[in-house]
Amino acid sequence: MIKVETLPINMWQENTYILSDETKECVIIDPGCLTAEERKYVADFIDSNGYTPVKLLQTHLHLDHVFGSAFIAEKFNLGMEANAGDEFLIDQTVTYAQQFGVEVDKNPPAISNYLNEGDEVTFGNSVLKVIEVPGHSPGGITFYSEQDKIAIVGDSIFTGSIGRTDLPGGDFDTLVGNLKNKILTLDDEVQLFPGHGPSTTVGKERTTNPFLV
Repeated sequence: MIKVETLPINMWQENTYILSDETKECVIIDPGCLTAEERKYVADFIDSNGYTPVKLLQTHLHLDHVFGSAFIAEKFNLGMEANAGDEFLIDQTVTYAQQFGVEVDKNPPAISNYLNEGDEVTFGNSVLKVIEVPGHSPGGITFYSEQDKIAIVGDSIFTGSIGRTDLPGGDFDTLVGNLKNKILTLDDEVQLFPGHGPSTTVGKERTTNPFLV
């Protein structure tokens, strides 16, 4: 059974996720750790729980979700896995961050494995299915466990809201269409873990989200 642990981090309170199972293997999703203290916090959390990181996964490649990607990749000798649609953002990270007054030591690593619709990511005894959900960004993806009824959705959908679509490559109609056709068609009890804020469920968002009802 997959255990989901949420580490809200950085000035934007981005949710870094650690997913593990009974084998103690884990995947790290969207490491937003920027400062030395934040990076130590994430590394110490993994170490203190006895986890063995085997995957570095990205729901998308916006700044706040990749602040710690190079650090995690180097520390745990992992490649970064993401969708090709966001690849153009990688080389812009350091300079774009400067526009917000944020100093980032290096750009994220190159994508080592391209994740596409229907791909399966495995760790331990667990499987995550890749669902493409562009709209917030061109390469936005969700990691979904049908068995455990959980989905790590990045910034595509939040409790009572959806991701912004005014950033480069974003598109409102594309995002809403994908959410309705791909996320809201999952079982009502599937728990959605967004890139910011608390978790929610498919059933709650289908019936109460003002952007989707």
